[in-house]
Amino acid sequence: MEQAAELRELVNSRDVPADIATRGRIVLWSGEGRRRKDIAELLGVSLPTVDRWKTRYAEHGLAGLEGDRPGGAREQVPARVRARVIALTRMTPPEGTGLSHWSTRELAKYLKRTENVTVSWHYIARVWREENLKPHRTGTFKISKDPAFADKVADVVGLYLAPPGGAVVLSIDEKTQIQALDRTQPVPPVNFAATEKRTHDYVRHGTTNLFAALNVGTGEVIGECKPSRNGKNFLAFLKKAVKPHAGKEIHVVLDNLSTHTTPEVKAWLASNPQVHFHFTPVGSSWINQI
Repeated sequence: MEQAAELRELVNSRDVPADIATRGRIVLWSGEGRRRKDIAELLGVSLPTVDRWKTRYAEHGLAGLEGDRPGGAREQVPARVRARVIALTRMTPPEGTGLSHWSTRELAKYLKRTENVTVSWHYIARVWREENLKPHRTGTFKISKDPAFADKVADVVGLYLAPPGGAVVLSIDEKTQIQALDRTQPVPPVNFAATEKRTHDYVRHGTTNLFAALNVGTGEVIGECKPSRNGKNFLAFLKKAVKPHAGKEIHVVLDNLSTHTTPEVKAWLASNPQVHFHFTPVGSSWINQI
């Protein structure tokens, strides 16, 4: 599917020479199951030409379609520009772009707009192939803007590595809007026997919301599915999660959802001083082990 999409982008681009677009159509139409005779007639080429470019693509990918272009020298780009393309590709796009990762076209536009460097998206695609760069498959890391970032990280990581003696550390999170096509039991069934039936009940109606708690010390997981995510349902699950640990100090690691700080939740915490909340830094829920 990814190769077909890449070929369609190639053959439909106004930046690609006609001969390369023809070669791309040969490969694309072959992949769609068209007969080589029909492809040759439609494109006005010989049968050996069809076979040749199918073979070149199978051996070298898109780069194989660029060879032997009469009078068609490759786009000449200075080494410093190539290095800049590679460097930007490996970075998360600036916040103002609204992008989670670069595409060849967006990177070409960005270079032109911000650095007055003109390269085609086709050139960028070739650099990515040669350097084996796949920004759409690369995870990104966003630095939190929480002013208390360092203190919160030390607090949460400290609980995981060296919890207070005799205390219980629970890591709680919620997966929202689980579609009916998703797995109905996304966490290994430790205490999930009753959860699976609830999930089936909810997904019949479209979506469900999973609440899960990991006991950091034992690895035990408990969970519950609810039709909606709100402070009331969170508090109900919280009570269920802490109930087996009556009489102990309980430390709960959470992210910064508003449902975790409703007036009802704060009132319950005030009446249960043995339970302590520890919030991950803003924009850093990845710290939460659950």
